[in-house]
Amino acid sequence: MDELHAIIPAGGAGTRLWPLSRAGHPKFLLDLTGTGRSLLQQTADRLDGLAAGVHVVTGRAHESAVAEQLPDVEVLAEPSPRDSMPAIGLAAAIIARRDPDAIIGSFAADHVIDDIAGFTAAVREAVRVAETGKVVTIGLTPLTPSTAFGYIDGGDRLDAFATARSVNRFVEKPDLETARGYLAAGTYSWNAGMFVVRASVLLEHLARLQPTMHAGLLAIAEAWDTPGREAALAEHWPRLTSIAIDHAIAEPVSLDGGVAVVPGAFDWTDLGDFAALAAKSPSADAVWVDAAGFVASTTEQTVSVVGLDDVIVAVTPDAVLVTTRAAAQDVKAVPGRWRERGRTDLL
Repeated sequence: MDELHAIIPAGGAGTRLWPLSRAGHPKFLLDLTGTGRSLLQQTADRLDGLAAGVHVVTGRAHESAVAEQLPDVEVLAEPSPRDSMPAIGLAAAIIARRDPDAIIGSFAADHVIDDIAGFTAAVREAVRVAETGKVVTIGLTPLTPSTAFGYIDGGDRLDAFATARSVNRFVEKPDLETARGYLAAGTYSWNAGMFVVRASVLLEHLARLQPTMHAGLLAIAEAWDTPGREAALAEHWPRLTSIAIDHAIAEPVSLDGGVAVVPGAFDWTDLGDFAALAAKSPSADAVWVDAAGFVASTTEQTVSVVGLDDVIVAVTPDAVLVTTRAAAQDVKAVPGRWRERGRTDLL
C-alpha cells in the first residue's frame, strides 16, 4: 500500500518487566520471546511490504540502538518524552509535508503478533476506511474480562466495509464486573492503541483540539529536513502538551462520529508484565521442587525454586526479582523504591 506510512512510537522503560527492561535498554530493544529479533524488529518485520515507509519515533538516548537494529527505517528522535500524541504527531507532520496524501498507521513497538495474515487483513481494511476521512482504530477481540486494557464500544456496521464499525466511545480500564459485562455484550474490543488515519485528517483534528501542539509540530516539520531542525525542536518541543493520542484525538473525535473500529481477530499479546511474558515465552531452565512457575534469566546462574506455586523469577547480573503472576503489575513500583535508596544504577 503505497500511501501507508507506518509509525512506531518506541518509548518508555517497561518498568513492569524490571530488571530485564531498564531505562537504558527498554523492552522494545530486547528479544524477550526467543525469536532472535527484538520486539521492535518484530514490529518492523510485520510492516515490511505492507507500508511504503517505516518511521520510528524514540528518545535520543535510544536513537543509536534503534538505528542499529533497524538500519533501513527513518528514526525520528524526540528531545524528551511527551507521551504518544506529540510523538505520533511529529511523524505525521513530517510525513504530510513530504506527501500530503499519505495515510499513517501507528503501531506499538512492544506487541507480539503471530498471525501476520490476520494483522495484514485488518490493516488493509483500516486503510480503506481511513481513505473516507475517518480516524480508524484496530480493536482486538477480547478473550477474557481483562481489567488491564481499555475498551472500545463498537456501534453500527459501516456500509461498504467487511467488518468496520462506528465507535460509540472509548472507555478506560474497567473493574472486573464491568469487564465481564463488556465481554458478554460482544460489541466491545480491547484498545491496543493501533490507529490508522490520513495524516492531513489527523493534523486537522489537532488544529481544532490542540491548536498549540498543531502549530508547534508544523513548525518543527517545516524545519526537519533543514539545518534549522535543532533550533525548531528547542523552541517548540518543550511547549507541547504531554498527552496520549487516545485522550487528545480518539476520544473527542469519537463523540462526533469521526472514529471507526476494525475488529482484529488475530492473536495479540501486549508484553506489559511478567504474567504476559510467561504466557508467551519459554521459561529458562530451573529446578522445581513442589513448585511451578516461570524463570527469565540473562545469566548463567542456576535457579532452584522449592515449595512455591505460580512464582516468577527474573535474574540479571545485578538484580533478582521474585513475584507471582497475580502481582505482576505491581513490579512497576520496584525501580522507584531503588531510586529512593540512591541505586540509580539499577534503573
